[in-house]
Amino acid sequence: MTGNIDPDREQFEAFKALDRDTPIEMLNLVAFNDLANYPGDHELARDGLTGAQAYASYGAQTAPILQRVGGEIIWRAGFECTLIGPADEAWDAMFIARYPNARAFLAMVTDPDYQKAVVHRQAAVRTSRLIRTKGDAPGAAFG
Repeated sequence: MTGNIDPDREQFEAFKALDRDTPIEMLNLVAFNDLANYPGDHELARDGLTGAQAYASYGAQTAPILQRVGGEIIWRAGFECTLIGPADEAWDAMFIARYPNARAFLAMVTDPDYQKAVVHRQAAVRTSRLIRTKGDAPGAAFG
């Protein structure tokens, strides 16, 4: 697994083209680098932080921003195994973040403090999936 750390332009444009006024939930699947991969000129580049430590810094610095835009983590779990799917995909962090709407998510990722903190995520992550979902009514049947 490599790449998939930040959205590419086409993916971001597709996200922005969707309804911005309805609640959204973002499924996050994240695999960490063994060692954080900060840019060479970053103050933490030589500190030997693990990917998990760098991601914890990202989480701590962005939590107030998430809260400020009305977002929250509604589900978090630890990975155990993949029953259907690529056997080489294992996740270090799995969670769902809920936002009141896409505008709130966009406000978060464009916030100047978020822009400063995202370097920790970029250094921490080996690969990830960020999947926008639209909530549906729960039920007793699949489909």
